[in-house]
Amino acid sequence: MPARFKVNFVDLENYNDLSALPPCKNMSPTSLSLAVDLVLVLNILWFGAGAMYFGLKSTSATKLLVSREARQSPLFSTVAASVRFLGGMNLAFAVLAGMLLFNRALFPEAMQVAVFTAVFALAHGTQFAANVPVALSRSNGGKSLWPVLSGLMLLIFVVDFALMAANGALAALLAFT
Repeated sequence: MPARFKVNFVDLENYNDLSALPPCKNMSPTSLSLAVDLVLVLNILWFGAGAMYFGLKSTSATKLLVSREARQSPLFSTVAASVRFLGGMNLAFAVLAGMLLFNRALFPEAMQVAVFTAVFALAHGTQFAANVPVALSRSNGGKSLWPVLSGLMLLIFVVDFALMAANGALAALLAFT
C-alpha cells in the first residue's frame, strides 16, 4: 500500500491532542497543537457568528446589503429569506470546526487536519473574494451594491481575509513540514 494511503491507528481513549503530528521546523508539537486549537476556535466563533447573524437575524443582515431606499421593495423580503442559506452554511462550518477541535481522534493525522484547514481557508476566501469587486466598484468612483469598506461589512471583509490567511498558513504548515 502506498505511504500516502497508510492508516495510523490511534489509542482513542488516550488521544486528546495533536502530539502525533510530525514536528515542524522551528515549531514544537505543543506550539503546533496550540496554533491548531486557536485557529479552530476562531473558526467556530466566526462561523458561529455568521450562522446567528445570517440565519437568525436575516432581516438585519439584509439591511447591510440593501440600501435604505430599496428596502420598501417587495424583493427585500425575498433577499432576507435568501440570506438564511448563508446562516446554514456558516453553521455547518462552525460544527465541523467544533468536531475537529473536540474530537481530535477522528482525524489524528496532520495531513487530515491540513485538508480541513484548507477547506476553511477556501470558505473564508470565497466570502472575502465575493466582496472584492463590490469594494473596487466604490473605489473606482462607481456606486457599490453595499458598503463593503465601512461599518460591519468592513469587519466581515477584514476578518474573512485574516481567517483565510490563518487557515491557509496552517494548512501549508501542516501539509509541507
